[in-house]
Amino acid sequence: MYRFLVLPILLFSCKGAVTEKNTLPDSATQNNVVVEAESFLRQSGGISVVKNNHNAMSVQTADTGSWLTYAVTVPVSGRYKIKLIAANRTGKEAHCWLEDYIDNKDNRTYNVTGKIQVAPMDTSTSSTHQIDGAPLAATTHQMKLHVENSALIIDKIEFELMKTQVPTKKVFKQKTDGKEWKMVWSDEFDGQGLPDTSKWTFDFGNWGWGNNELQYYTSGRTENARQENGNLIIEAHKNDAGMPWSSARITTREKVSFIYGKIDFMAKVPGGKGTWAAGWLLGDKYTDELSWPYCGEVDILENVGFEMDPLTGKGKTHASIHCGAYYFKLGNQPTAITEVENMNNAYHLYSLEWFPERIDIFIDGKKYFEYKDTSSALSWPYNDPQNIILNLAMGGGWGGAKGMDPEITSQQFIIDYVRVYELQ
Repeated sequence: MYRFLVLPILLFSCKGAVTEKNTLPDSATQNNVVVEAESFLRQSGGISVVKNNHNAMSVQTADTGSWLTYAVTVPVSGRYKIKLIAANRTGKEAHCWLEDYIDNKDNRTYNVTGKIQVAPMDTSTSSTHQIDGAPLAATTHQMKLHVENSALIIDKIEFELMKTQVPTKKVFKQKTDGKEWKMVWSDEFDGQGLPDTSKWTFDFGNWGWGNNELQYYTSGRTENARQENGNLIIEAHKNDAGMPWSSARITTREKVSFIYGKIDFMAKVPGGKGTWAAGWLLGDKYTDELSWPYCGEVDILENVGFEMDPLTGKGKTHASIHCGAYYFKLGNQPTAITEVENMNNAYHLYSLEWFPERIDIFIDGKKYFEYKDTSSALSWPYNDPQNIILNLAMGGGWGGAKGMDPEITSQQFIIDYVRVYELQ
């Protein structure tokens, strides 16, 4: 069974995790959940329950491809640290991952940890394998722990609240019935150091972001996100901070969101196999993976490095809509692709014009995408607030589709400004 428990502060380092100290206030620890391995509801074949040396119950998986299902009651919506406490005595590396909402009506697979690697150990001591930042809503989750490649002895799974979900403070609803675009909000990135915290907050963690991405998005770290010479630099680093990659993802969520208007990104995007730069909108109704794509997503600037010529910088930019009626896991998302010259060495203007009845997307003033299906709430969630996100991912289902360039050790996504307008 699961139970609430006040957990001690831990210092540890493991593959796929960052060594850090839990700095949550004491009240936050009351919202943590511990799921004992023996409390599973169902299992695949080849699983038996055994006792470990401390006379506590553990679970022995006898074959690869095994799974256990659990009911996990999450008390507070927010971002969680998920810890798997397990031992591997088989002599070869085991892989496991946690699937959320296994009973979802869309028959989708929600991977909220990415692949957790558990190396073989000669001792009987269990090790802690940590994934940070997984979004979980306050509800009872039906989850499935998958074990692949090897057997594991599993002690428990812990869910530690890292950050409570915070409502966005302000929503700008832009006028769309005027004659001329007038700026109502912007960030020119003319400061120094970290991005302006009155406008941006950091998304953080290494849970794979639904795409099996490689990077750990850090929070408040100038190595990964900083203002410099009138620009925002989002920079990814290989083998950094104890992770395969570090990078940054900033969002206006919690600070300000938008309905309608024109949004401009002036930016240079990185090349190189494995990079995946994006400037986009995500609905404020997003709480965890079950919220998407019903909350709405609009991709204004989306580029993968493997599509760019390494010598000339000529590549492709993508515009897409994701909503309940259309999204990439159905393979029917409305999208458009156009070629762009010198993407990584020259600034280009990526623009959205968003009206109550349609969405248009432009590159350097040239329109190449239009969407106007307002027929239902599933096809048009775009009367509700959307926040702005800027991020540089490494690898993942699309960014890493052609592999990773082993010679790349760092890459930069450079944004000159973000501006929001209304018609007056």
